[in-house]
Amino acid sequence: MQASTGGSGPATDRPRETGGWRGRVRDIVAGVSLASMNIPQVLGYTRIAAMPAVTGLYTVLLPLVAFACFGASRHLVVAADSATAAIFSSALGRMAPPGSPHYMALVSMVALLSAGFLLVARLFRLGFLADFLSRTVLVGFMAGVGIQVALAMTRDMLGVTTTAHNPVLQLVQTLTHLRQASVPSMALSICVVGLILAGNRLAPRAPLALVTVVASMTFGLTRYGIETIGPIESGLPHLRLPDVSWNDMLALLPVSTSCVFVIIAQSAATSRAFALRFHDRMNDNADILGLCAANAVAGLSGTFTVNGSPTQTAMAVRAGARSQLAQLTFAAVTMCVLLFLTAPLHYLPRCVLASIVFTVAVGMIDVRAMRAIRRESPGEYGLALVTAAAVVGIGVEQGIFLAIALSLFRHVRHSYEPHTMILRYDVDSGLLEPGPVAAGRQTAPGLVVYRFCADLFYANSARFVGDVRLLLEHPAVPVACLVIDASAITDVDFSAASDLRDLFGDLARRNVSVIFGRVSPYLRADMDRHRITPVVGAQNIHAQLHTAIAAARAIIGARHE
Repeated sequence: MQASTGGSGPATDRPRETGGWRGRVRDIVAGVSLASMNIPQVLGYTRIAAMPAVTGLYTVLLPLVAFACFGASRHLVVAADSATAAIFSSALGRMAPPGSPHYMALVSMVALLSAGFLLVARLFRLGFLADFLSRTVLVGFMAGVGIQVALAMTRDMLGVTTTAHNPVLQLVQTLTHLRQASVPSMALSICVVGLILAGNRLAPRAPLALVTVVASMTFGLTRYGIETIGPIESGLPHLRLPDVSWNDMLALLPVSTSCVFVIIAQSAATSRAFALRFHDRMNDNADILGLCAANAVAGLSGTFTVNGSPTQTAMAVRAGARSQLAQLTFAAVTMCVLLFLTAPLHYLPRCVLASIVFTVAVGMIDVRAMRAIRRESPGEYGLALVTAAAVVGIGVEQGIFLAIALSLFRHVRHSYEPHTMILRYDVDSGLLEPGPVAAGRQTAPGLVVYRFCADLFYANSARFVGDVRLLLEHPAVPVACLVIDASAITDVDFSAASDLRDLFGDLARRNVSVIFGRVSPYLRADMDRHRITPVVGAQNIHAQLHTAIAAARAIIGARHE
């Protein structure tokens, strides 16, 4: 099937068939299995978000239904996510005490503002924004978030209290208060982390998080001084607008923008990966509409920002889910838990929840991907490390903007310093081979064939002009023709065009003919619009390189006659 990465095609492009009643039964079973594995996980995410535990259940109720109704992906699970939770919790913790009514209202408003930005992104078809976070940046970003979350969870795993918001300072405070650590909490945390990490390797489909949650609630561990999460509100969420002032809303705009970038990039990357695996049609813009609806109901129901979760989506697919029916089943199970099963959760130890999230955080650090990046592209590996360090040391919100800026800077740097070469004939094969640009080098006596491997714009046109002038210095034979291999040039901006006209006019006065080869229709249109064609001569613009070289040889031959 044709795959669209730009979001072309309506949302109805999604195939709806799920394999008949057997497929529907399979999806329902997968949804129940998904709920058993993920409900403990979303409860743990509330520790990152600094929100009441019940709000974690809210993230897998109405948001799942909203995305199933409005989204395009058959596989994407939209729920609580550690990356977005880390973004807003680190920022909002400075605006209000975590867990306070004001803080909860701010968190819900972030979700609503994110929904508003996502709606704008859908209306203007901005699904391409996902492309500005490269895989390198995402790997580094997720690793940084994983380290940050893991450091934040160590305090609950050890049963100590910290006041710092920065992960590094949290670690320092945790180590400082290590003597006050609760030995039972520490021992239980080690057991839970060891069990889940071993189980993820040996039995990845087993709901080990659920097993540890049920076991820890059954054994009555409070008598050993292990702190529990306390009472959880039962019943369904009430829909209402959060009470937030206009000044607070303005202060939340940067946070919401950061969340939206992560939501679009992470959700698009996840949905694309599974769409390619199952040969489904992709529609990024329709998924953005689904994410908008999911975050809108999240904000109205008093919970926090939701995102397309790669880990939960992978769990759903591994459990056998092939349509959003599995996610709707997950939501139905969550509703049952909210109505009938919140009382036992009162006895869930905090250290167990922190340990579950710790294992999720460890899984976010993709060591294999980091090694692959280091092996194949050391420069991009450095970018991934800088991104991860920025997320941990500066903050998630600042880290992601820095990552985007570094990615764009790296791309601009490649265009600013493109590969350039002179093409010369190989002695043995007689074929044109690239070589470095140097003074006096020629393709043949009186002929220079020069290739510039980037679009021409204001920042790199000086490089083009400098190379051409260098090639014409100290020639063994006076250069009669300069042939420009324009195969990599598709665009010329105003400033570059002005530089080219000046250069070609100077070459004409020096009796050097300029001929273009491999000119695309796009480049020819720019040359006409920027008045380069009259300077060069329309007869000197060719669609193939060999015809350009033949024309140059004819000019050289005519001058020798």
